[in-house]
Amino acid sequence: CYFVPLPSIPPSTANRTVPWGEPTIQYANGTTCCSSLDEIRENLDTIDAQLLQLLSTRASYVREATRFKATVADVNDPSRNHQVIQGAIDDAPSVHLPQIVAEIVYEGIINSSVLFEECIV
Repeated sequence: CYFVPLPSIPPSTANRTVPWGEPTIQYANGTTCCSSLDEIRENLDTIDAQLLQLLSTRASYVREATRFKATVADVNDPSRNHQVIQGAIDDAPSVHLPQIVAEIVYEGIINSSVLFEECIV
């Protein structure tokens, strides 16, 4: 499930004992995450807050980019958009991120950035 296209896997009909498997996140101090769904959700909430801050910073740079664009026609640069999205897809495995996640997230970031720029220019 880490590369595009996703493999064709039939859905499982098995019922598993929960939690199943072993923890896969290991902290620097040697302990592992996570002992409960609540602990996982707490960590995800923290990461989501960090992502929002990063997206806010990115949007500030997008706004700055509009200073160098004379018209709305200058906003959308399909070749640059493709370069950014493809770069994320290509780099995803090196950080253990499924490529499909990188692709869909970056398409959303780029598409919303274009709309934001068009609103400003």
